[in-house]
Amino acid sequence: MTDEQLMLAVKNGKLDSMSILFERYHRRLYNFFFRINYNQNLSEDLSQNVFERVIRYRNSYNPAFSFKTWIFQIARNVRLEHYKKYGQQTMEDIDKQKFLQIEDDTSINMDKKEQIILLEKAINRLNDEQREILLLTRFQNMKYAEVARLLGCSEGAVKVKVYRTIKQLRQIYLKYL
Repeated sequence: MTDEQLMLAVKNGKLDSMSILFERYHRRLYNFFFRINYNQNLSEDLSQNVFERVIRYRNSYNPAFSFKTWIFQIARNVRLEHYKKYGQQTMEDIDKQKFLQIEDDTSINMDKKEQIILLEKAINRLNDEQREILLLTRFQNMKYAEVARLLGCSEGAVKVKVYRTIKQLRQIYLKYL
């Protein structure tokens, strides 16, 4: 079954279909949140909040639109509401050991580890909007049209934002080298 079919089943009261959607999207949402805030517990909590809202607002789901776009819109709203209520973390608040966890992975050679750490640091230096658009398009593999619908802008605007974000990321990354 497609995500949209499963969500229609949930909307029609078959809440057991939610477990399949949870399996498909829990890790994606967790990764989305974690790459923004680098806090495992907060990322887990925010992911849970998204699924609670999916169930609570299931009647507002419109099958004419992609389920992935709808759930990530909920995720964006959950994140923004959390930051309004509790404030946003700064880099100093983030446990810097999260960046260095990769050093414990013996399957990755040292040069690769250093590159990944530098890339993570460079991504973290992007502003919130840039980091979010990069995460959606590159890490969540969302199509530009889906991101445009999510952000409420044109597909062309998303392409420009992605281009500018990657250009900025490249400049930051090269400063680390």
